[in-house]
Amino acid sequence: MKLLELQNGVSGEWEEKGYQLPKYDRETVKRATKKAPAWVHFGAGNIFRAFPAERLQQILDEGTYDKGVIVAESFDHEIITKAYKPYDGLSLSVVLKANGTIEKIVVGSVVESLVADPEYKEDYDRLTEIFENPSLQMVSFTITEKGYSLVNGKGEKLPGVEEGMQAGPGVQSHLMGRIATLCYSRFEKGAAPLALASMDNCSHNGDKLKAGVMAYVEAWEKAGKVGADFATYMKEKVSFPWSMIDKITPRPDENVQAMLEKDGFEDTELIITNRNTYTAPFVNSEETGYLVIEDDFPNGRPPLEKAGIVFTDRETVDKVEKMKVCTCLNPLHTALAIYGCMLGHTSIHDEMEDTELCSLITKMCYEEGMPVVVNPGVIDPKDFADAVLTLRLPNPFMPDTPQRIACDTSQKLPIRFGETIKAYQKKENLNAGELTLIPLVLAGWCRYLLGVDDEGKAFEQSPDPRLEEVKAHVKAVTLGNTDNVHQALEPILSDNSLFAVNLYEAGLGKKVEEMFAELTAGPGAIRSTLKKYLA
Repeated sequence: MKLLELQNGVSGEWEEKGYQLPKYDRETVKRATKKAPAWVHFGAGNIFRAFPAERLQQILDEGTYDKGVIVAESFDHEIITKAYKPYDGLSLSVVLKANGTIEKIVVGSVVESLVADPEYKEDYDRLTEIFENPSLQMVSFTITEKGYSLVNGKGEKLPGVEEGMQAGPGVQSHLMGRIATLCYSRFEKGAAPLALASMDNCSHNGDKLKAGVMAYVEAWEKAGKVGADFATYMKEKVSFPWSMIDKITPRPDENVQAMLEKDGFEDTELIITNRNTYTAPFVNSEETGYLVIEDDFPNGRPPLEKAGIVFTDRETVDKVEKMKVCTCLNPLHTALAIYGCMLGHTSIHDEMEDTELCSLITKMCYEEGMPVVVNPGVIDPKDFADAVLTLRLPNPFMPDTPQRIACDTSQKLPIRFGETIKAYQKKENLNAGELTLIPLVLAGWCRYLLGVDDEGKAFEQSPDPRLEEVKAHVKAVTLGNTDNVHQALEPILSDNSLFAVNLYEAGLGKKVEEMFAELTAGPGAIRSTLKKYLA
């Protein structure tokens, strides 16, 4: 059985094996979308196929909507050329439930896939045509937080950014410049309204997208490359709604691949691109998923609320996002990632059977995080956290790893921990200096920078844009030698860009130094230190 065989009348065999197939005429949906596109998504990774695209499929199946989504990819072209176009955009969503059952959903809502690079002229011309169509309502993004930034970790503009800002609309190397150019094409063809909606897992994601795009618009206006009327259009008729997304979609797993092959499903090739993206014609994910979006769509939007996506006001999105990112999930993930790498774990669900690690994240969540959480109303914080700790993270069928989650930790710390510290500083009845488990995680990250596990053996650290920079500060620290801890850690712990606060000014710097010294005392010190603080 192959994905493309769906169009050749063999669906009965698939359904007998438990595969859920599209219930709509896909060719009719393709035609409607091509004529009047409504939704383009940038970022062709796993979470897009397993979540927004799968939710769109639900309303297509119900017959309450008649247009698909067009996906575009600017960073890793091979995702499109190897995982989308050979299969006509079809993919298989494998949902791994905590009770051991599995859902297999053939997703056909992606009706067109494009490389968002001017070097791929045919695809890019098609993108321009889509942006020029007044029917376009929503352009969404899952490009990771780094995708919006125009500077490196040192604050220096990335290659091509300054040149693109001086050149004006046209060929651009950075996606934010390409989006600004595509919006300029839309402006010239009638200036229809549009929503640019980030669905990335980062705080105030709409503002990050807006900052990246508007930096080009403002630079072009200043350089005389565009008129003030274009800048006015971008400010008044283009929205940048915030959102909160939550669904774990790890890289395609070999066990899932084997299960599908046993079914007779043949499109299971695990694809590793030259940019080290792991993809496949299938995607595996957990059952739980939340997507809450600010309802600010000046040209309308697909009716995704019919598939469980929550549309609300910006204040509520902000509360939901802070609940998840600062307390109920993301900090727990990062804590497991840091300590899991140093304690030899290779799966998240195994870590939940580790007494100290399970206790660490449970107490950190309920005892230190919850006191500053604001209930957003649409999702209850305790219910959310309960599901994370009892169902989602312990799910033995989810092939997620601490090594994957440890990627880009330096970019995650300010939001996942710094915001909670700042909230403690603002509340009269709370004292940030009395926190214990959050500083223990931050000390653990500093210990992680040594690249040596709890047995004293070297381990491979996960990619992080600031890894080499911060590692340089602790290069003189060795296990059992803690004489120079303050000298090593002071540049790290005082760096507001790493923690959103100066930890010394927050009353935590000395505590983190002391915990780091304990974690670094010698082999076995990580485990004994965890036991001490969790007793």
